Amino acid sequence: MTTATFPHRVTPSGVLRSEWHKLWTVRSTWITVLSAVALVLGVAVLMGGTYTSGGGDSDVDVVVLTLYGSQLGGICLAVLGILVTAGEYSSGLARATFTAVPARLPVLGAKAAVLGATVLVLGLLTNVAAFLTAQVFLDDTDHAASLTDDGVLAALAGNAAGLALLSLLALGLGAALRSVPGALGAFIGGVLVLPEVVGMLPYDAVDTALRYFPTQAAGVLGSASPLPGAPSAGAALLALALWAAAALAVPAVLLRRRDV
Repeated sequence: MTTATFPHRVTPSGVLRSEWHKLWTVRSTWITVLSAVALVLGVAVLMGGTYTSGGGDSDVDVVVLTLYGSQLGGICLAVLGILVTAGEYSSGLARATFTAVPARLPVLGAKAAVLGATVLVLGLLTNVAAFLTAQVFLDDTDHAASLTDDGVLAALAGNAAGLALLSLLALGLGAALRSVPGALGAFIGGVLVLPEVVGMLPYDAVDTALRYFPTQAAGVLGSASPLPGAPSAGAALLALALWAAAALAVPAVLLRRRDV
């Protein structure tokens, strides 16, 4: 009598569960996530507590004012995105992962799906909490607002979407470069610093192009009122999505051509 053996089947749901488990069972995830949340909430309290009507920030959009900390929180989440991919190569876990899932591309897709969904939900909940906390201090000022005001919820959700797409861009850099320091340097230099340097060039075409760079597009999504000279929220979201897609497309191609 023989015992039947069944080959191991790799399913999309199984890969997703695996990547979810790996994300939340490493200390770096909790450190980066809690740091991002603390920065957003802390800066919201600081801006709300120090704001005075008619001051220097009176012309700043109320959601932008509240979520100044998301610029710092976004860096923490970008680090998380890099660690999700490049961190596996530095630890050697990538070899085991691709042995279990030889097709490779489902791994990249699952990592992107898990990270993107996590940052989107986390960002939205944190943004709402930060806004409501700041309004405790802003209630008697000219920046008093509520979630039901025009554009507020859309801006809070847009900011979260921007953070999610920026984290996916960072994930793509980590997967392509396979080095945590290299990917972090590429993100800081290419995404944060390069637009500031290029913006010094005295050309209208450069100024127009910069409006669709990742951080600039993310800024548009996080404003409750239209920014002067900025693209529409829809155009900014499309531009940022294309940046993230391009960043993920590079490692998707390289995974087909490289050894582990």
